[in-house]
Amino acid sequence: MFLRGIRIRAARRAAGVVLAVAVALLPTSTLSGDPSVPAPPAPEDGATSSRWTWPLEPFSLERPFEAPAHRYASGHRGVDVRAAGVLTVRAPAGGVVAFAGRVVDRDVLTIDHGGGLVTTLEPVTSALSPGEPVTAGDTVGELSVGGHTEPGALHIGVRMDGEYINPMTLFGEVPRAVLLPCC
Repeated sequence: MFLRGIRIRAARRAAGVVLAVAVALLPTSTLSGDPSVPAPPAPEDGATSSRWTWPLEPFSLERPFEAPAHRYASGHRGVDVRAAGVLTVRAPAGGVVAFAGRVVDRDVLTIDHGGGLVTTLEPVTSALSPGEPVTAGDTVGELSVGGHTEPGALHIGVRMDGEYINPMTLFGEVPRAVLLPCC
């Protein structure tokens, strides 16, 4: 019985080392969100960059990304930021306006960045029309009210090939995981 216990502990320790190495090799975006979601694409034709521009500045983080346990589970599929004065909303990265209009109780703006990457900003009132190109930092609308955010807050949702990812990875705000020594 004693030897069996030693073998089980050794097997657990070996499994822990394998898991630690596997986690260290994962992309940052996978560590910060749903593990089934691929990492954001590499920059292509200037549409995306390694670090995006915040749509509001100055701002404070109101609610972080909360990955759901599975596709239909509850969670917070984006981040909410609170405006600190300026209500002008800017494009976080270059792309093409995919949608601008009202959805139920709020104004929504969606930008397609290419390569399967799409950003939704809400509530945002915009004069832009679908098909119009935008570059990072362009004014795309004004913060309005409605939806699940409190007045004065902006929801930023990002999808990669239809699956939500943590937007903070694109803004360079998620630190790389650091493995600590065990035992």
